[in-house]
Amino acid sequence: MKTAQAWFDEYGDSHRNPTNKLIHWICVPLIFFSTIGLLWSIPRGPLAGVLPGAAEPLLNWGTLGMLVALAFYARLSLRLFPGMLLLCGAIVWGNLLVDQAEAVPLWLLSVVLFAVSWAVQFVGHKIEGKKPSFFKDVQFLLIGPAWLVHFVYRRAGIPY
Repeated sequence: MKTAQAWFDEYGDSHRNPTNKLIHWICVPLIFFSTIGLLWSIPRGPLAGVLPGAAEPLLNWGTLGMLVALAFYARLSLRLFPGMLLLCGAIVWGNLLVDQAEAVPLWLLSVVLFAVSWAVQFVGHKIEGKKPSFFKDVQFLLIGPAWLVHFVYRRAGIPY
């Protein structure tokens, strides 16, 4: 199994251009948010009614997907896991707020954010002159958010 640093080094090979990096700082969290939002928007079916009361809206396909991602991050690095847990918590909270506000349907906002963010990411990779890493290995779709968090850890002097 690759170390977190090995994943980050390989991911970083196609993310050296400052414009592409800036695009990723904006679009990777938006893609993560919108992916969870799209999963969140799938009718709960067998999940409905499993959790009573106030916790009930939190059991959906989005939060289950997030738990799978968190298991990946825990396996990647137990030291990086708390940062990923905070990021994932913020994403869940944001999706819950959008879903409950009902100003715009969560699924619609998620589709727009997802499409626009991916389009901008591809522009960033055109500028970079390299293909997105996930073309090589689909796991890089989960590495992107962790790659951003690892920079926060490095800036704070926290080992990962």
